[in-house]
Amino acid sequence: MKRAPSGMSATLKAVTAAVKLVAAEEIMPRYLKVTHQRKADGSLCTEADLATQEALTRKLQAILNVPVVGEEMESAQQHALWEQGLAQGLWCIDPIDGTSNFVRGLPYFAVSVALIRNGRSVLGVVYDPVGEETFAAEQGRGAFLNGERLQSRVTVNTLEAALANVDLKRLDASLAGRLATRPPFSSQRNFGACTLDWCYTAAGRFDAYLHGGQKLWDYAAGSLIMAEAGGLACCLDNDDFHQGDIWQRSVIAALDAKLFDEWKSWLRSQH
Repeated sequence: MKRAPSGMSATLKAVTAAVKLVAAEEIMPRYLKVTHQRKADGSLCTEADLATQEALTRKLQAILNVPVVGEEMESAQQHALWEQGLAQGLWCIDPIDGTSNFVRGLPYFAVSVALIRNGRSVLGVVYDPVGEETFAAEQGRGAFLNGERLQSRVTVNTLEAALANVDLKRLDASLAGRLATRPPFSSQRNFGACTLDWCYTAAGRFDAYLHGGQKLWDYAAGSLIMAEAGGLACCLDNDDFHQGDIWQRSVIAALDAKLFDEWKSWLRSQH
């Protein structure tokens, strides 16, 4: 078995440094001090989201000058940039994942950046500026936490004993009801930032993960970090996580292979 390179590449280090600098300059000075508005889909957007997206775009294109798809863009622009970047690659960014937490002072939000080539993420960074934790990965090089190789820990390998991160509101009502009233796991959490959910699962802080529908910028970096940490992921209706609609994708994930199989089997048995 071929060993992964021992450390972070120069490109991954540069992206990490850019993300942390933008967070320090554009996000944290506005924490608990910024007004917000609602977008057409009902989600929140703040001055911090827009300033962060703009600053990240400049810094990332200085590292690699390819198109940038950001959450705070109109859908038509996102789709056009995706098509433009299919051959040469593109950056995908979520300037603040968990904006509602950011606005309310809940310290569970993150900046997410991924480099995508031929429809697959090859580099990803998720930075929590409150906890000062940087999760990062590059295809074939492993996953890292604050520059050190991520030491993922498996605490349980049975669903009955698992702590599961489950976003109930985007699931089919019957499945959500079953999970809420007769859960197959020990305990459930959901804190409202998909990018961190992926990283916490990759680190073994959550045993299992379920989400009914994520956007590209929700999973682009986190799914790579999960895979490079040795975890597994699929969709509710597809064993290959990378197949299907890139703009809306369900998630089943776990770090432990035995638990992943049990989690996936239980969920699909409920359909």
